[in-house]
Amino acid sequence: MAEPLTVNTSTKKKILIVEDEGEICLVLNILLNGEELELDHVNNILDADEYLKKVQPDVMILDNRLPDGFGIDFLSYVKKHYPSTRVIMMSGVDAEVRDVALESGADWFLEKPFNREELYRSVRTLLN
Repeated sequence: MAEPLTVNTSTKKKILIVEDEGEICLVLNILLNGEELELDHVNNILDADEYLKKVQPDVMILDNRLPDGFGIDFLSYVKKHYPSTRVIMMSGVDAEVRDVALESGADWFLEKPFNREELYRSVRTLLN
């Protein structure tokens, strides 16, 4: 059984989920919903870019295949312009993207389907 997600912080941490599949978003929201985290969601790269211009989340969970492009291409931009935002890259069909994502600055990689403990470990590690 997975440990509950606990984050050592006195202020809420902000997580941006960039994912276009509604079921994945729902699962992420259910698993990450808690007092220590504030979750926001967009479903494409354009909306993620607009969000980042206003708010810099502590962590971004970024899917690779999005309606308007590839998260792997957006990753370099995020790391260059928002270096304090930690990025968890996700992919379900492009497992070979792992090495490219990590080389391009992703702080963590989750291969879909992932389990609750993998998600919690990635978020806990990047926020603590």
